[in-house]
Amino acid sequence: MKSYLGLLEDVLENGVRKEDRTGTGTISVFGRQLRFDLNKGFPLLTTKRVPFRLVASELLWFLNGDTNIRYLLQHNNNIWNEWPFKKWVESEEYQGPDMTDFGIRSQKDEKFNEIYKNEMEKFKNRILEDDEFSKLYGELGPVYGSQWRNWQTKDGSFVDQIKNVVNQIKQNPDSRRLLVNAWNAGEVDNMKLPPCHYAFQFYVADGKLSCMWQQRSVDTFLGLPFNIASYALLTHMVSQQCNLKVGELIFNGGDVHLYSNHIEQAKVQLSRETKDLPELKINRNPKSIFDYKVEDFEILDYSPHPHIKAEVAV
Repeated sequence: MKSYLGLLEDVLENGVRKEDRTGTGTISVFGRQLRFDLNKGFPLLTTKRVPFRLVASELLWFLNGDTNIRYLLQHNNNIWNEWPFKKWVESEEYQGPDMTDFGIRSQKDEKFNEIYKNEMEKFKNRILEDDEFSKLYGELGPVYGSQWRNWQTKDGSFVDQIKNVVNQIKQNPDSRRLLVNAWNAGEVDNMKLPPCHYAFQFYVADGKLSCMWQQRSVDTFLGLPFNIASYALLTHMVSQQCNLKVGELIFNGGDVHLYSNHIEQAKVQLSRETKDLPELKINRNPKSIFDYKVEDFEILDYSPHPHIKAEVAV
């Protein structure tokens, strides 16, 4: 994973200051690529702990075609909470304490941070327990899972891109159309967060499956380690379903940035030595790409440096 650390250094040394949608501010470079040989270990960062369970449950959520955070909360996964929570506290129905600019204030005000945590806990419990509330406030719009599994065409029919691409790999592995696209221009405005990783393509050669994904916006410190592990896991799953070995994983990034409140954390990470990569073990081979469960995956020999805390920019 030294190439990832090299990217952090690149952004720190060459990044230009840019404003952003969240108001946090970034330093940013444009157009970068990383490559990982999946036969040399599973690309899970060792310079800080990356919670693989969250990576796996989020990927299965995408593959289920789900766009509601209830499934994630049922698997103790909180990485998508901020956007629907924002919708809730800005709604007319919300009667609690003022949560204006909660993403920024929670970082600076200890008392406010406690209020924020309490309100978030109430919100999560209602998502889990109240069906109507979950439908209204747990929904993220037609994000990844919707586009991957239920892309709506002009005539009103739907395309299951994941099912199609797996079948294409099995039937015509030399095809140059082994592609899944999440950037649906007609529905972007209906999404709580438009896709950051917006497309991926598979490639089969010498009995090995490789994957390349495209990413328009790259949160290099928090998001990218998840993205790397997620697409590595997806490649392993598809290769198993198609009786192929794994090949290479390739990342292409557009706006590659560090948020201004992640810069010191990135420097801490760069001060740490890398360790040997872990191994992914898949405990069974289900009949379909859609039948995997979180407990089917194990990460072996993972001994990373400790977690480094950083706030998500909303």
